[in-house]
Amino acid sequence: MRFTSEQRLDDGVLERAFILDEIPGILWTPASAAGSAPAPLILLGHPPLGLRRMYPRLVDRARRSAAEGFATATIELPGGGDRPRWPAAEQARADLRRAREAGEPVTDEIVDALILPLVDKAVPEWRAALVALLPLPELGGPVGYSGGVISVGIRLAVVEPRIVAAGFFAGSHVPRAMFAEARQLTIPLHVLLQWDDEGNDRQAALDLFDAFGSEEKSLHANMGGHSGVPQFAGDAVAAFFARHLK
Repeated sequence: MRFTSEQRLDDGVLERAFILDEIPGILWTPASAAGSAPAPLILLGHPPLGLRRMYPRLVDRARRSAAEGFATATIELPGGGDRPRWPAAEQARADLRRAREAGEPVTDEIVDALILPLVDKAVPEWRAALVALLPLPELGGPVGYSGGVISVGIRLAVVEPRIVAAGFFAGSHVPRAMFAEARQLTIPLHVLLQWDDEGNDRQAALDLFDAFGSEEKSLHANMGGHSGVPQFAGDAVAAFFARHLK
């Protein structure tokens, strides 16, 4: 891993961009991290829209986490941002758009083509990022995962023993195959659902929550569409990670 830039934000958070095997990423550490005990790390999941486009939302989440004493990190997903184009993924997104515009149901075939290859590619990259990040002296365990794509988070939490708690955003399509993996999850879960999310199947999200094997799991549903997550929802996420990562 090679750091390529760094800046100190106005609240003291240190933001460092890095490259890991040609994969761009960003690490944020709280101002209190210098000279203190290593900070727990939260991995910030996001949709494959590109780090530049997602940056305002990601840095807001990072600042909020830093205020609670957490470091955060994220990486560019396959096919996103400046990474090489991924024709199969672009075709799947085009098929999804066509189905929605025509008012047709989104088939299992479209969902599988859109999500499963992304999970297969992204999860090993997230694990490689953990291997590179955790030896840094300012970071320590335990590790949490926060955000989406929810199927990526599910697979990552199943295969990565260093992740001890996860906060999922139920805002993306989930292949039926992921339900079996969801049943393998046993770590504490905090799931956020936007009740009127126009791009998400509400019943499928509820069925997925029911499938999670964790003894401690909570579902937080709020009225509104995909981008209408209320500000106070972040307070509940922060309290969840404070309970499980400190």
